[in-house]
Amino acid sequence: MIKNNKRVLLTAAVLAVIAGIFIFSRSRDKSGQEAVTEIRPEYGSIKCVVTSTATVKPQNRLEVKPPINGRVEKILVKEGQKVKSGEIIAWMSATERAALLDAARANGEEAYKHWEDVYKPTPLIAPINGEVIVSTDQPGQTITSSDVVLVISDKLIVQAQVDETDIGKVAVGQDAAISLDAYPEIKVNGKVDHIFYESTTTNNVTIYQVDILPETVPPVFRSGMNATVDIVETAKDNILIIPHEVVKKKGSENYVMVSRGPGASPEEKKIVLGISDDKNVEVVSGLTADDRIISTAKKYVLPSGETQTGKNPFMPQPPGGNKK
Repeated sequence: MIKNNKRVLLTAAVLAVIAGIFIFSRSRDKSGQEAVTEIRPEYGSIKCVVTSTATVKPQNRLEVKPPINGRVEKILVKEGQKVKSGEIIAWMSATERAALLDAARANGEEAYKHWEDVYKPTPLIAPINGEVIVSTDQPGQTITSSDVVLVISDKLIVQAQVDETDIGKVAVGQDAAISLDAYPEIKVNGKVDHIFYESTTTNNVTIYQVDILPETVPPVFRSGMNATVDIVETAKDNILIIPHEVVKKKGSENYVMVSRGPGASPEEKKIVLGISDDKNVEVVSGLTADDRIISTAKKYVLPSGETQTGKNPFMPQPPGGNKK
């Protein structure tokens, strides 16, 4: 009786193992099957860009300092105001004039007016055409010849910090797209105007400064604003493109599998590729828009019984999960 029970238990265990292997193999077969689709090459555009962080800066920043020590009597301009070269932007008194006027004021208005007319103030002149970007001094403030009264900028540019691994892709005259962090909805076109010859090191990374000259400077531009710049390395329009995932490699050659019609085996077709972005690649030769490319992707069975084509759903997913 005991032997019979052992024989029954052993038989049940063997059957359970066989059933498990069968179920696992069926599940593996379902999860490993491929979904085959046909796609056609299409005409489109590809743009290769170098993306970099940047800062809005004056192209030429000029600090206006007084020629003498003394006191600010009057400032004639304010921040954001346009000035022309040779324009008087402030009046100041030399130290001697300021002391004389203060003494004359104590003797009455008539004496003050007399010495004010006799001892003329010193003008501060705008040295360039530009815009006042800093004006911090107030009338009555005592200053020295080393103090900055006003700062004038001829124009605002965007200075990009390009990694040395990308600087070889950048050239003067290339188009660029500028986006301010503070106003991401505003897009400004520009061009590469200058590439610095000397590098700087930030966090052990070697970078080169690249000046981007905006086509227009919106009123919201302010010196010191952070921005993102996309420098266009290469751009092509109306070219034949295909997705990266359909391209296969054999040694140094590229090829795709092309359909030859119902019932026929796919044909391996060698192609020559051109520029690419993160999604598509240019086909220089080997295909036409009428060709039908075989595209395969793994099909997985989800626990709910639904199928999913593409990435393995049982592998770790990025935050947020799969977005459909």
